[in-house]
Amino acid sequence: MMYSIAVAEDNKAYLNSFLHKIKECGNLKLLFSAANGRQCLEQLKGCPEDKLPQAIFMDIEMPGLNGIETIGIAKSLYPSIHFIVLTVFEDDEKVFEAIKAGASGYLIKHEPPSVLAEAVTSVIEQQGAPMSPGIARKALLLLSRSVLPGNNNSPQTRIPEMITEREEEILKHLVSGWDAKRVAAFLDISIYTVRNHIANIYEKLQVSSKAEVMQMAHKNKWF
Repeated sequence: MMYSIAVAEDNKAYLNSFLHKIKECGNLKLLFSAANGRQCLEQLKGCPEDKLPQAIFMDIEMPGLNGIETIGIAKSLYPSIHFIVLTVFEDDEKVFEAIKAGASGYLIKHEPPSVLAEAVTSVIEQQGAPMSPGIARKALLLLSRSVLPGNNNSPQTRIPEMITEREEEILKHLVSGWDAKRVAAFLDISIYTVRNHIANIYEKLQVSSKAEVMQMAHKNKWF
């Protein structure tokens, strides 16, 4: 069976290597490649449900919008897409952050084509969570620590870094149900300034309504 995929990777050498491997996989069809998280979200925006990639391979360290932030935003907007993180280091410290953001798998970039193909089949057909061996050990260690007595932290993702402090403040009020007029009065700024901030928030989070913002914030437990 053929599966549609995409990739977000800013390193040209790793991207070319990945694209070469995908050509060797008979069951994977590449829909697009993106140089960063922002570009990936732009590619997905407005795409019909049946035209979305079924899985996206995501680099972590990318300029502007990193992979974990991108997964958090995209998973809220496109819950049907599976995200498989690609990393250089087998013992990666960010594995838990990626999983909490919504990643379905976590692989090192040097895995052979067969592993990439099997990973896509696993997340789509079996609801699996493919991981490179060293990363799986890391995940188990982190999981064991998280369930120790006295550790009651609930899964939570951070607000994307490109959201400024002022925008975060306004976002918090929006999620609480405030309208622009009330926010402006509370912060002692003009309603036009508030609306500009809201427009910037919508653009950065790739949403188009207050309802979508609230859904994303509640799902990711930002406040």
